Parts: sequence; C-alpha cells; structure tokens
Amino acid sequence: MEKIQEVIIVEGRYDKNALAQVVDATIITLDGFAVFHNQEKLAFLRRLAEKQGLIILTDSDGAGFVLRNYLKGALPKDRVKQAYIPDVRGKERRKRTPGKEGKLGVEGMPPAVLLEALRRAGATFAGESTAQVREPVTKADLFALGLSGGPDSAAKRKRLLKRLELPEHLNANGLLEALNLLYDRETFLALAEDTQKPPPFAEKTC
Repeated sequence: MEKIQEVIIVEGRYDKNALAQVVDATIITLDGFAVFHNQEKLAFLRRLAEKQGLIILTDSDGAGFVLRNYLKGALPKDRVKQAYIPDVRGKERRKRTPGKEGKLGVEGMPPAVLLEALRRAGATFAGESTAQVREPVTKADLFALGLSGGPDSAAKRKRLLKRLELPEHLNANGLLEALNLLYDRETFLALAEDTQKPPPFAEKTC
C-alpha cells in the first residue's frame, strides 16, 4: 500500500473507508456541510496543513465543489493540493438510487482512479523523488484559446473538460489549477488545439 505524507480531506466516512483501502495516509472527514459551522475542525485542518500539507479530495458534483471552494478560502493556499476524480455516471452499491447529479463519488471510484487522482495532485509518496518544475499553463493561455473572457468561453471550457475527463463544474480558475496539476504547458496546448478541431465525420450541408 502506498504511503502518502499529506493529510487527505474527504467528505464522509464511506469515502474515507474506500480511500483507506488504497493508501496509507491520515484521512480526515468533513462530515459534509457541517464543516461550515465547525470552527474547531477548521482550526485543526489549518494546523495539519502547516505541519504536513493537505490534499482535498471531494466528489465531482456540485456539492463537492461547494465544499472544495469553501476550504480554498479557509485554508492556506500554499499548503493545500487539489485532487480531482473524473465525472463518471453511476450509483454506489450501498445506495438505492443515484445521487442528484447521477455521478459516482469518491467512494465509488476504483482504487486505480483514486491513486491516479492523488498522483496528479502532486501527493508526496514515500520513497519517491519530487517532480521536476514544469512550465505552467497561464491565464493568458486560456484567454488566447478562448477558454476565458469570451462570449462562448463557457461552452469551450465544457467541451475541453469533457475531452480531458475533468469535472464539469470547474470554472476558469479551477480549470487552470487542474491543468497545471496534470500537464506541462506544451502538452496542454497541443491537447487544446486538437480539441478545437472539428470532428472527422463533420460534413458541409447544402
């Protein structure tokens, strides 16, 4: 089992149980929106962030992003990493019906997907050397590609997110953060250019 230095933050106990089967790490639950009113827990998370660093791993639905964005404002940004799971339709075994958006949460992800999400977030694995510094994707790159600041930027981001298998709820800033976790600038620009090409089966209509 892979050992991770950072403390991993998840939404609830079922997420924690699933993750504990994949990595050897300290895993803390938020207990959903209860964290909004729990100043003691927030203070505890800040202390953990300063000491070990944190990785936030929430579901890819709207509720997961509400929690993620709240923690971004409440915790020291330079001590927090963001791990994202892909949008996957489905239902966890223990549930009678799918969630509101019909997506699998952290608890429903295969172990390999969870491990890859943590690796992409820059988790510090025991015995592995730190990653080399890469040229980052910038806000100027997103603007130049029409992914921000334009009348159809939201639609373009949506297409790109689907192509890159990233959560649909990412805004421009969240997209930038995720891209710099996953790609170097050269690789991303190549992917973005390929994404904007029309599909090969597209035909002109008379």
